[in-house]
Amino acid sequence: MDFNVKKLASDAGVFFTRAVQFTEEKLGQAEKTELDAHLENLLARADSTKNWTEKIFRQTEVLLQPNPIDHTGARIEEFLFEKLDRKLPSRTTNGELLGQYMLEAANDFGPGSPYGSTLIKVGESQRRLGGAEREFMHTSAINFLTPLRNFLEGDWRTISKERRLLQNRRLDLDACKARLKKAKAAEAKAAAMPDFQETRPRNYVLSASASALWSEEVDKAEHELRVAQTEFDRQAEVTRLLLEGISSTHVHHLRCLHEFVEAQATYYAQCHQYMQDLQKQLGRFPNTFGVNTNTGAPASPSAAATLPVIPTPGGTGANSLEPDTLKIEEVQPPATGTRKAKVLYDYDAADTSELSLLADELITVYTVPGMDPDWLIGERGNQKGKVPVTYLELLS
Repeated sequence: MDFNVKKLASDAGVFFTRAVQFTEEKLGQAEKTELDAHLENLLARADSTKNWTEKIFRQTEVLLQPNPIDHTGARIEEFLFEKLDRKLPSRTTNGELLGQYMLEAANDFGPGSPYGSTLIKVGESQRRLGGAEREFMHTSAINFLTPLRNFLEGDWRTISKERRLLQNRRLDLDACKARLKKAKAAEAKAAAMPDFQETRPRNYVLSASASALWSEEVDKAEHELRVAQTEFDRQAEVTRLLLEGISSTHVHHLRCLHEFVEAQATYYAQCHQYMQDLQKQLGRFPNTFGVNTNTGAPASPSAAATLPVIPTPGGTGANSLEPDTLKIEEVQPPATGTRKAKVLYDYDAADTSELSLLADELITVYTVPGMDPDWLIGERGNQKGKVPVTYLELLS
């Protein structure tokens, strides 16, 4: 290999000079050129922007990919596909995977069974939730994470490079100032001394003019100082222009933040709608704990034994008392066969015919012929009303 020895020696000398200047500054043995206040404020603002952008970026990644192991594997996968110049495949979310397992379990248990039917509906909802999550992650990665990453890996690297170069120019400038100061001090000292000295008895050797030599050294140091000052000023201007671009970065990140919030709001609205639809579907399931009024046979022998059918007043038949015409105040509890039930969740009555519930309280329940199998009559003290079966745990 062809090495430029002179350039290598020059670079080593410059590096050594900067190291000496930096060390002496830290020890308080050398003067340091201070940057102007505006540039110092821009540097502090840039550091703050970089630090907080990095924290927000990392935590957003954790939000979109909560599992640290999966997160690390995802980043490795992204790196490999980027190096191979291939499109990253769409990942299956945890919700979609859960929905897939539920659907497969439903097929195994029997789609026609109550449990299988429920698994199908819940599984489909989980797949829809997972799809919404995947869309949210994709949108957030493009509209929010990518701009933050571009700043950290692009603009900030450029700023850091120019900032390091400014630091080197400042060290060179201060080293030139120190060299000029020493040269002037030596010149003044040489001017106060004779131009010759006695080195041996009776022999006087005329020396070169030390003052002239140091004067030449001063001129050289002043020239180097002017060059170093010019390079420092030019680099300070370049760095200042880059740092002032942080304001534009803030504006861009603000717009990206609005897009992230919009995507998040859309995602949560979709999830809320999907869960409301699922609750409505689950509310239409046959009540396996009550009486099946369509076939006249109980869905559960134990339920039929403990929740007897109450005769219809007037003897007009089992179907004469429809849910829409049910008069709660006219319904009387059976003499025997009422049952205790524990409330699983809070429930707010939709109208005066329903009974509001509090979680973990105990109420008395029973059924009447012609009533919707998803509902029971509940009593608490002197309060009475319809209650949904899905909110109850029937006790023996």
